[in-house]
Amino acid sequence: MTHKHHLELTQVGIDFPTPKGPFTALTDVNLRINKGEFISLIGHSGCGKSTVLNIIAGLHKATRGGVILDNHEVNEPGPERAVVFQNHSLLPWLTAYKNVELAVKQTSKGRSKAEMRDWVEHNLELVHMSHAVDKLPAEISGGMKQRVGIARALAMEPKVLLMDEPFGALDALTRAHLQDSIMEIHADLGNTVVMITHDVDEAVLLSDRIVMMTNGPSATIGEILDIELARPRDRLALADNPQYNHYRHEVLTFLYEKQRKVESVAAHRKKSHVNSKDTSANVA
Repeated sequence: MTHKHHLELTQVGIDFPTPKGPFTALTDVNLRINKGEFISLIGHSGCGKSTVLNIIAGLHKATRGGVILDNHEVNEPGPERAVVFQNHSLLPWLTAYKNVELAVKQTSKGRSKAEMRDWVEHNLELVHMSHAVDKLPAEISGGMKQRVGIARALAMEPKVLLMDEPFGALDALTRAHLQDSIMEIHADLGNTVVMITHDVDEAVLLSDRIVMMTNGPSATIGEILDIELARPRDRLALADNPQYNHYRHEVLTFLYEKQRKVESVAAHRKKSHVNSKDTSANVA
């Protein structure tokens, strides 16, 4: 596969208004993503992972910097960037088939009715949901709902698939099955994927690169780890793989040691600053 940068985030920063003035959620986020790459964003809660994803999706507009996708600036939502949220967000009154069909109709690209039907069925097949085409969301499990949500996103033929903790609300076994499905789909389609996760094993198993975010406010990219594990990847084989465990260790070290050190230094500086203020007040 020939790689070229097709998604670029340059000096991205965003402020949100608050009663006490602007809150800087992100600052100086720079990331170049190749066509067909699988990227995971990982970090502690409140580090701005979802904000980065929402800026790529066009749901938030960066205060500083910007996003370029295939030489076009991103400043609004578009079908070339499909989002899968943690909550499946299916329309409850529509069947699995109709939920996917809705997305296909919005991006039909001149398909006939028969072609549209084939395309909906093809995408439900990709996520192993052909058996539930006529089921309403209330009639299927959480894992199945999420599969339909992924089928709906893929049916839009996006250049970039954005996933915000897509398996976060699922039990471990369902999560493992869906991770395997995503790896199969990524291998078949060669699509570009940006996924948010809290799960270190998930990040190492699925990713080409793991982007580790520093804690907010003013969160940014702390480190980027290349995952050089051959594909296809087998979770059982990787459990005893020294390279896999090395990558796990790298991510855990960043999250639980390096971030703590940074925070304790910042807290110490803040304390020193407050103490020096007190001293100057006493002198005065």
